[in-house]
Order: sequence, then structure tokens, then C-alpha cells
Amino acid sequence: MATRNDTGSSDLAEFGYKQELNRTLSTTDLIVYGLVFMVPIAPWAIFGVVFNAASGMVPLVYIIGLVAMIFTALSYAQMSKAFPIAGSVYSYVGRALHPVLGFFAGWTILLDYLLVPTLLYVFAAESMSGIFPGVPKPLWIIVFLIINTAVNYVGISFTAIVNRLFLAAELVFVVIFVIMAIVAISRGTNGAVFTTTPLFNADLFTPQLAAAALSIAVLSFLGFDGIATLGEEAKGGRKAAGVAMITGLVLVAVFFVTQTWLAAMLVPGTTQFGDDEVNNAFFGIVGSISGSGWMVAFLAMNALAVGIANAVAAQSATSRLLFSMSRDGRLPRFLAHIDPKSKAPQRAILVVAGLTLVLGLVFVGQIDIISTLVNFGALTSFLLLHVSVVGYYAIKKRSRNVFLHWVSPVLGFLIIGFVLWNADASAKIGGVIWLAIGALVLLYYVRKGTGVLSEHAADPFTVAESDGDLRTAGEKA
Repeated sequence: MATRNDTGSSDLAEFGYKQELNRTLSTTDLIVYGLVFMVPIAPWAIFGVVFNAASGMVPLVYIIGLVAMIFTALSYAQMSKAFPIAGSVYSYVGRALHPVLGFFAGWTILLDYLLVPTLLYVFAAESMSGIFPGVPKPLWIIVFLIINTAVNYVGISFTAIVNRLFLAAELVFVVIFVIMAIVAISRGTNGAVFTTTPLFNADLFTPQLAAAALSIAVLSFLGFDGIATLGEEAKGGRKAAGVAMITGLVLVAVFFVTQTWLAAMLVPGTTQFGDDEVNNAFFGIVGSISGSGWMVAFLAMNALAVGIANAVAAQSATSRLLFSMSRDGRLPRFLAHIDPKSKAPQRAILVVAGLTLVLGLVFVGQIDIISTLVNFGALTSFLLLHVSVVGYYAIKKRSRNVFLHWVSPVLGFLIIGFVLWNADASAKIGGVIWLAIGALVLLYYVRKGTGVLSEHAADPFTVAESDGDLRTAGEKA
């Protein structure tokens, strides 16, 4: 049996794999990656929409979201410690519960991961059209896609450098806004005053509002889970991914709450934005306290953060998921190829780029449709994740940690289940269709003899009775 240590190589041998990806990412790199994926300035683009839905209590939405998602982050942390490999929830569920469930966990989150880059490019194109209205939106999608594919193609080390640069730029703009907002509020600009009303307004708060806010908040925090796909490229040991996910989630929540609290105080007495201002409400606030020049600068930073930094992280996560599933024979095996020089899954990266290009051009201007499908994919996989924690730790390992292995995953399951149950009907219909396609893919690989139900594919997910040592069919032979 392979000895466990923090170098990572023996961990992979334990699960029947060899080290192919470049293990260079520190825990700090993982935190930076998670922050870039979640985007510290994400509230800018949707501030008006969330403001209207929450009757002005935007920071409350993100506080609720943090509480809701922390349970999912804890479940990810537990499973990434047990299985520090690239497949994320696909590997966790498949190894903890059953290969078939693992396939569907991977297939559902693949819907999220394939559509997130598309959603980001569409968002970025919308922002850039506000600055350069004469340039066609599809052209912006192509430009951003080429840049991001090149960054990921070079390798994870270069991607980490780009992540740090963009995160630094985003944080500079956060600081600029915070300073401008505090100065404006202290001067009473537009009648602004320091108040806690945006955090909680007893006169307007209702359980229905909290439920609606929860759905919005969950979507806002999606991305921290992408850290789990870098498990084979992290050098901080088994706990690195879990620490990075929880740390990143808390940090980004602080950024969200701070910015939206200040922005809400700058529009005193307002509980709803009109149709003509809702989509650019935050940028309108920036313009009202600083001038049109700063408003354009913030629009440009938002477009670059979403269209490049965030999309680079999303494309990276998607390519690692494709790599992991194809390595196990669940998707075409050519996607499992690792370039010997860059140590990156370049074929998977190019496939993600191609799919994103097609989807981006098809769905340009249709943000609502993409968002609902992204939600379904992520939430369904999160449900299976929570079940896998209970199944692996509480039942198989007979863990005595009641909170982490019973209470936390059960609460996480109930919260995610509530959000999924109340999701848009079109999301459910689209999600069911995606699951049906997944069932056909599964059946194909079963008939081919490499699917999760074939005798050759079952072995990689067989847990030895001793202490969870896992071996591939090839090693056993």
C-alpha cells in the first residue's frame, strides 16, 4: 500500500494514478484561483437586479449565501482530503458511493462547468458593448476566448501568474470604490448616511424574500468548488484544497458584503431601480460620486475580470474535469492526454474552447437561460456531494465527528435541495434533458466495455477492506 504523505505522488499511486499534471500550486495559489473564479467584484454587474429582488438588502443576500454555502464548502473539504485527485465531485461520489452515481455527479457538474465559461463571455460581451457599442458582441466573445485558451494552453504555472495579476487589479478597484464611497457618504452626497438598513430592514424583510435571496446568493458563490479540480496540481498536502475553498469563500463574502453595503447607502430611500437603470445600477452609482471617467474604468475592469480572469479559471476547471472523467474511460480517452512540456491537458482545453465558442455565439444575449442551467448542474452535484460525505465518513468509516460527517452535510443537503426545488421550471426541464443525455452516454460506454458498469471499469472504484486503499484494474492484473 502506498504511504500517505504531503508530496502528493504517493496519494495518486494509492488511487491507481501516476503524477502527470504539474504539481506546482501552493495553498495561496489555490485561494487566489478560488477568488478569481468567484470574482471579488461580481456584485457590480448584478447589483441592481439583486437590489430589486432583496428590497435594497443586498449585503444581507450575501450573508445568507455565505451561511448556506459554508456547509457545501465543508463537505468539499472533507472529500478533497479523502480523495485528493482532479475529478472533484465526480471522483468523490464515485469512490465514496458508487461509480454510476459518480458518473452522474460528474455529468451534472459538467453542465455547470461547460456553461459557466459561456455565461462569462456573454457577460463580458455585454459590458464591452456598453463601452464600445459599435463592436459586435460575438467579436468580443471570440477575442476573450482566444486570450484565455492561450493562457491555459501554456500551463498551470502561467495561469497562476495571470490569476494573481488580475486579482491584484480587482482588489485595487475594490479599494478605490471603498475610499470613494466612504468619502461620499461622509459628505452626505445624494443624501447618503451611514446606516445598517441594507444589512437588515425589519419593515421589508419576509421569509419569501430570504428564500429568493438564497437562490441568488448560491449562484453568486459558485466557483469555490473549482479549487477541487486542481487537487493533483496542489503541493500543500491533502488539506490544501479544503483550506483554500473555505478561506476563499469567507474572503469573497467579505468583499461582497462590504461593496454592496456601501453602494446601498449611496442610494438612500431607494428600494427599487427602474428598468432603464437596473442593469447598470452599480456603475451609475460610481458615476454619481466620481464622474463618467471612473464609471467607464469600472465597466472595463468588470469586463476584463469576467471575460479573462474568471473565464480562465472556469476553462481550467472544466478541462481538469474532462481529463479526469476521460482518464477513467467515462469520456473519450483522447481528452486524457497530457502535454509532456506544459503538463497541461491541452486537448481538453481546446475542446472546452470549441464548445464554449459555439455555445457563446448561440446564447449571446440570453443570460437568463444559461444561468438557470448552470444552477441546476451545480446544485444537483452538490446534493450528491453531501450524500457522499455521510456515506463515506459516517457509514463506511464510522466517524465519530457528528458535526462534520452528519450535521453539516445534512444541513447542506437540505439547503441545496430547497434551492433546487424552487428553481425555475426551465432549469429543471433542461437539467432532466441533460441527465437523459448522460444516461445515453453511460449506456454507450457500458456496451463498449469501458463504462462504469463494466467489469473492467469497476475495479478503480473498489475500496479495499483494509483502510480504503484503491487500485486500478491494470495494477491488480
